[in-house]
Amino acid sequence: MSTTNSATAAWLTQEAFDRLQAELEHMSGAGRAEIVQKIEAARQEGDLKENGGYHAAKEEQGKIEARIRQLTALLRDAHVGESPADDGVVEPGMLVVAKIAGDEETFLLGSREIAGDSDLNVFSEKSPLGAAIVGHREGEELSYTAPNGKVIPVHIISAKPYAA
Repeated sequence: MSTTNSATAAWLTQEAFDRLQAELEHMSGAGRAEIVQKIEAARQEGDLKENGGYHAAKEEQGKIEARIRQLTALLRDAHVGESPADDGVVEPGMLVVAKIAGDEETFLLGSREIAGDSDLNVFSEKSPLGAAIVGHREGEELSYTAPNGKVIPVHIISAKPYAA
């Protein structure tokens, strides 16, 4: 699956795409059925105004529906495929090591969904830092303006394709 609108597309590994697709299928099927049962069971308890179980189930239903919408949009617009070229150019799907304001940081450039359950820091390519470094090469020095107005120096040490 690939998209032509790269402005909204998120790059995903095939593994991340498959994991998110399975999550969407579960939430759209069994997950929805489960929450409907919880709501119905709570409704049977009587007065809905003071029924904590009912309100908690309705809140959970809202969260599930929001996640379903998020996953549907992400998967619809995703660019799934091979890792980017190992050419030292920063782009989505790269594990970047950079000195940012004097501190060395390692992070994934792309979607949080690619990193899964890892504790890896992730910056979107649409974030101020991400937008500033996309297209730059290992060894380059640049700066970007943070949301607070500060100009932050960045030295790109390395950029390698991410492998989960």
